[in-house]
Amino acid sequence: MDWKTYMDDMKNDIRALNRTIPETTRAFATLGKSVKESEVLPFKTKEFIALGIAVAQGCEPCIGFHIEALVRIGASREEVADALAMALQMGGGPALMYAAKALAAYDQMKADKEK
Repeated sequence: MDWKTYMDDMKNDIRALNRTIPETTRAFATLGKSVKESEVLPFKTKEFIALGIAVAQGCEPCIGFHIEALVRIGASREEVADALAMALQMGGGPALMYAAKALAAYDQMKADKEK
């Protein structure tokens, strides 16, 4: 899978949804901002939690968005893999398949960032 193209397409789809139901998507964005601004847990920890949930739920776009955030804030491959291990423990076989996708996304996005 080409994660950059996949995520670009997903972002375009989300923009179209935003134009169609702006009040609803704005409310969802406000929720996300509120949750991430709380300083009880560090932002990186919250992104690892979100990634684990994305893997366990099998949400490829969610995996892409949270991997993008983790690459942007400097998470290491080892940290991502450790978070994926926790998701596997909680999600079983299906989570294994999405954890493999998440690690492939990390590798590709990290390589793209370093170009």
